[in-house]
Amino acid sequence: MDDSQKQGAPGPWSSRLARGAPAALSGLIAGFTALCVAELVAAAVRPEAGPVTAVGGAVIDRTPPAVKDFAVRNFGTADKLVLQLGILVLLALFAMGIGVLASRHRRTGAAAVLVFGVIGAVSAVGRPEGRATDALPSVVGALVAAGVLYLLAGRLAPATAPPPAAGETERADRGVFDRRGFVVAATAAAAASAGAGLLGRQLQASRLAGVSAARGDITLPAPASPAPAIPRGAGLDIRGLSSFVTPNKDFYRVDTALTVPRVDAGSWRLRIHGKGVARPVTLGFQDLLARELIERDITLTCVSNQVGGPYVGTARWIGVRLADLLREAGVKPPSRGGPADQIVARSVDGMTIGTPVEDVMDGRDALLAVGMNGEPLPFDHGFPVRMVVPGLYGYVSACKWIQDIELTTFDSYDAYWVKRDWAREAPIKTQARIDTPRPFASPRAGTVPVAGVAWAQHRGIERVEVRVDGGEWHTARLAADAGRDTWRQWVWEWPATTGNHTLEVRATDRTGATQTEERVGTVPDGATGWHSVVVDVS
Repeated sequence: MDDSQKQGAPGPWSSRLARGAPAALSGLIAGFTALCVAELVAAAVRPEAGPVTAVGGAVIDRTPPAVKDFAVRNFGTADKLVLQLGILVLLALFAMGIGVLASRHRRTGAAAVLVFGVIGAVSAVGRPEGRATDALPSVVGALVAAGVLYLLAGRLAPATAPPPAAGETERADRGVFDRRGFVVAATAAAAASAGAGLLGRQLQASRLAGVSAARGDITLPAPASPAPAIPRGAGLDIRGLSSFVTPNKDFYRVDTALTVPRVDAGSWRLRIHGKGVARPVTLGFQDLLARELIERDITLTCVSNQVGGPYVGTARWIGVRLADLLREAGVKPPSRGGPADQIVARSVDGMTIGTPVEDVMDGRDALLAVGMNGEPLPFDHGFPVRMVVPGLYGYVSACKWIQDIELTTFDSYDAYWVKRDWAREAPIKTQARIDTPRPFASPRAGTVPVAGVAWAQHRGIERVEVRVDGGEWHTARLAADAGRDTWRQWVWEWPATTGNHTLEVRATDRTGATQTEERVGTVPDGATGWHSVVVDVS
């Protein structure tokens, strides 16, 4: 045992730990500072310019379709939260590493913080809706964080002490950093950063409260063409069966927006322009409300919906016929000599959705929707205005937070999802789903209602069939028909016997086409296959 250990002086490992832990903490505080200051600056610029949102958006843009499909399938609407938490965890790990680096090389560590600021700035400006000022939150946050890290790293420098006098023992604390000074500086930096972050949150919350209040003050006019009453018997009274109309709070949400846009309806504008547009149009929200509004029950389906999946729902939409607006602008469908075959809708968050002109102008109730289930659109579902086109998957029709419509051709422009290997055109495929009994349920032997929903928007459902254990198909009883653009409930009374059984369902649409048994994934234009559940009858 050497003299330093005899005298209680710290060994090499304990010395490294005693200094390494505060160094990692200093990196975390610097990272916290960067995010909090950026939050404050983003409140003045726009919330979407915050570094976590900007980097997260850039990650989403560059994620392969198969990975996105996996995230939606496994995390559902929580996929964005999972991504943000993952980004924060990675930032924390990098921040701790930079803190350790700065404890040895102060300038290099501070410079590394600035590099991360540049990454955030480039990500923000490089987003489809990015602008030069979006770089400010990341840049300012990184500059302040670099200063904080430089300061804290200085507090970790070994304290100087005079050499021992003749005959005096070597001081055990010689070369140990100023703990008290570090704690004071770290606490002050963390407190100031938290204050900046809270102030930024409050400013953003105040703005959002104003936009929410303005939405709450909107009264939608009565539609000139109300939706027909839902037929008696369209909803079957069966426990576990999806309701015919999906409440707004339960309606699925699948999009790429990490921060839901909160658009002020008063300043919102929509521009219609492009190839074949003889008279370009710019409309405000009140301009739309002053027009003839129609109300329709329409079922929407996401292309990411797996066989038997939850990303389908029906709502009562109110809006303006998009075809009428296009005709007023001088647009003709390709079948009548129009030069454009694609509508490119652009959202305020930069999303682009490509829709066939022919489908929008063929007589179906394609809408610029302003209302959903009797109220203005919820923010999550596109307030103030979104597109709704019956019969097409959402990624080629349902642009939320829309602000621009450009007429062009499929040959000259690929929209967001098409660039990522999805099909240009995607009519919804005929599907049926078993809602009850649930997978691995244990019903009692006897009559068991097997029930669910089936959809083939803009074609309608003609027949639903169920079979047990690969046997013969049995025709289910269909609920009353509410129109070809909505789903249809069904039920089959199963004389269940004891044991394990596999239930399968298939639907036939009104063109006579029966959904295929072949199982394929969602890419490039929607999943196919029969939905099945396994139950254990007791």
